[in-house]
Amino acid sequence: MKITDVTTYTVAPRWLFLKITTDTGFTGWGEAVLEGHAATMAAKLEELREFLLGRNPLHIEDTWQAIYRNGCYRGGPILMSAISGIDMALWDIKGKYYDAPVHALLGGPVRDKVRSYRWIGGDRPGNLIESAKAVMDEGFDAVKFNVCSELQIVDTNRKIDGIVAQVHALREAVGQSLDLAFDFHGRVHAPMAKVLLKELEPLRPIFVEDAVVSAQVDTMADLARYTSIPLCIGERLHSRYDFKRVFETRAASVINPDPAHVGGISETVRIGTMAEAYDVALAPHCPLGPIALAACLQVDAVCHNAFIQEQSIGIHYNEGGDVLDYVTADGGLEIVDGFLKIPSRPGLGIEVNEAFVIEQAARGHAWRAPVWRHDDGSIAEW
Repeated sequence: MKITDVTTYTVAPRWLFLKITTDTGFTGWGEAVLEGHAATMAAKLEELREFLLGRNPLHIEDTWQAIYRNGCYRGGPILMSAISGIDMALWDIKGKYYDAPVHALLGGPVRDKVRSYRWIGGDRPGNLIESAKAVMDEGFDAVKFNVCSELQIVDTNRKIDGIVAQVHALREAVGQSLDLAFDFHGRVHAPMAKVLLKELEPLRPIFVEDAVVSAQVDTMADLARYTSIPLCIGERLHSRYDFKRVFETRAASVINPDPAHVGGISETVRIGTMAEAYDVALAPHCPLGPIALAACLQVDAVCHNAFIQEQSIGIHYNEGGDVLDYVTADGGLEIVDGFLKIPSRPGLGIEVNEAFVIEQAARGHAWRAPVWRHDDGSIAEW
């Protein structure tokens, strides 16, 4: 069996899908997205197309290593996101070839469903109480949201008080029946992160994500020793080598690697296994499309330390196309009482609505992250 074609599809709201075709009729889907850089990713995959053509798609690890190790430059968001999409698609083909879900080829599942949470609040959090109650009505018992908008490196007590008051009002409205996860999104610098973590500690969030930017692993390690809140890092790290420093410094007790950015299913499973050795929990990152989510679920199926799964159904970013729009009506993604079922169909376990993908790709997208500035005119972290 040989790879005969590699095709990319730029689709709304901000995704890039990848289809790999073989000479035997088996096809595989991947999500090689890097939000805000879809054209760059499409160019990178076109660059790799010549290398992939003619290769045996079942030799996943050899293909992974060949792309990763060829040339002087390794890691980083572009290369690893490209590898991610290719890796997903090759696992999809291999599962279909052997008529088995990917997790069956990785040792078999340790669970048949995984807890999930819903996003609320948007980038600048608002309507938290209303949104949280709506999510609870859908059967979820956990939510995540950006806890703040822009924060200066040292900001005012008034700003901190406003953040804390809003979150306390949410906790009072929902009681203890809803778990809260707070995303600082790298918007909070070390001086304010220490203050904010102390103020939020009584609310007992299940974790705080990106308490500082991911490059500040040493700072996060200091914060982890300071707070009882589990700290989470990983969406902006791009290989097991990046995570090695997190584990060694005890910077986080939860990691959220993104299979669409970190090297696909293969690398995410490796990172999950490393994390287990440090008794670190796994919560794969996925504010993305259905293919990335299906890949996450294959990881959740085989990693014992996976405990909750992000998904973006109905998220505020998804204007113009939502997750379930791109799979068939019985496409294999199912949420029941706040749990995502582990797909049992061959490959990634989903049925992509290819006609809709092609239709949307004809329109494409040009999504970019918003540009934020502080009151003094300086650029702010988004």
